[in-house]
Amino acid sequence: MKIKNFRKLAVSEGRKKLLKIIEAGLEAIDTKKAISNAVKIEKGKLLIHNHTFSLKNAERIVVVGIGKCSLEAGAVLEKILGKRLTGGIVLDVHEGELKKIQTYTGDHPLMSPRNIDATKKIIELLSGLTEKDLVIFVISGGGSALLCQPKKFTCVEESSVVDALIHSGAEIHEMNTVRKHLSLARGGFLAKYAYPARVVSLIFSDVIGDNLEFVASGPTVKDSTTLEQAKIVLEKYKIYEKIGLSPLDLIETPKDDKYFERVRNILFISNQTALDAMSERSLELGYMPRICKNNLSGEASEVAKEIINELSKENKGTVLLYGGETTVKIKGRGKGGRNQEMSLSGLRYINDNQALISVASDGRDNSDNAGGICDIITREKAKKLGLDIEKYLKNNDSFEFFAKTGDYLKTGDTGSNVADIIIAINN
Repeated sequence: MKIKNFRKLAVSEGRKKLLKIIEAGLEAIDTKKAISNAVKIEKGKLLIHNHTFSLKNAERIVVVGIGKCSLEAGAVLEKILGKRLTGGIVLDVHEGELKKIQTYTGDHPLMSPRNIDATKKIIELLSGLTEKDLVIFVISGGGSALLCQPKKFTCVEESSVVDALIHSGAEIHEMNTVRKHLSLARGGFLAKYAYPARVVSLIFSDVIGDNLEFVASGPTVKDSTTLEQAKIVLEKYKIYEKIGLSPLDLIETPKDDKYFERVRNILFISNQTALDAMSERSLELGYMPRICKNNLSGEASEVAKEIINELSKENKGTVLLYGGETTVKIKGRGKGGRNQEMSLSGLRYINDNQALISVASDGRDNSDNAGGICDIITREKAKKLGLDIEKYLKNNDSFEFFAKTGDYLKTGDTGSNVADIIIAINN
């Protein structure tokens, strides 16, 4: 079971059903299961969903994984490819060892020297390939930070820029527009290094709208953004002024079509996968589900109010499902991420027999918690404990709030990363 404290949280029948629906979503995006079910080798061909790739003339097959799903994906691909696999590299935030694929652990969300060193190893591996070779990439969330390869500045300087963007409430598309032009490994650069080898990328989307060039800052996708657009984002949030740093020498991304002609980028999993599974489970439990959005955005505390207002218009037994990624403008010094902040904010508006949960699909909502439960049970606990919801919101201290009530979701690292999944329910 993905939700490790399921039994502790399931103190009512309504909560139990709610958690079962979330569990179904998390199980549907399990990296190992997804790859085992969708990637096959039959009669000398590599089958991925409805895509077919001939292995007849492949001299070398290498796997390169970047992001929070890459270690688990690498383990499964080793088994599937067997003796056909030449080797490869995975760069993940998790530690682990594989048999034929080299493993490196990097830092996230801010960059570090070991991210740079591991990225160099990936570039060296790709640069030695020929047109007779095949590269299978696994690209997932967290890859932007891991693929750190600055040109004329340090990882510390890049980290200060990214940190300032995070604290300014920049959206993921804005963040990754800048990140593409801060690294020699993002924005199509890995496709350039792999050229002229054949490339197949399995992309685990964690971005709103599933625009593949923004997942992990699109290392195998031709970049449509420009240096000027990156500069506009930096100017919009006054980043250089905030951090007291001179403008960095931004990098232009590869624009030549030839680097991408032999590349097949496949949307392998997204939060739509989780939402579909949650909808199906809701039906099984007797609810009337509706997938409202898979591109939810906005300020987390405000989005909570909007969702609950929408829920209040619905009939009993309705389940509203959302996927996406909200933002938090940091004003306080507390701990916690957008998911716990949304649930905390929702406690101000939730009615009897209603519930709201926002969950980080990777299991880490800027803390060891994946999210918090917003329902009347949590609010009553807070009242008895004398916890001031507004005070905790003002200090962005959702983690501490839910630590005191005990109404947090604990999954540990899920090995998945498809942005956030949100459920609102009328019991």
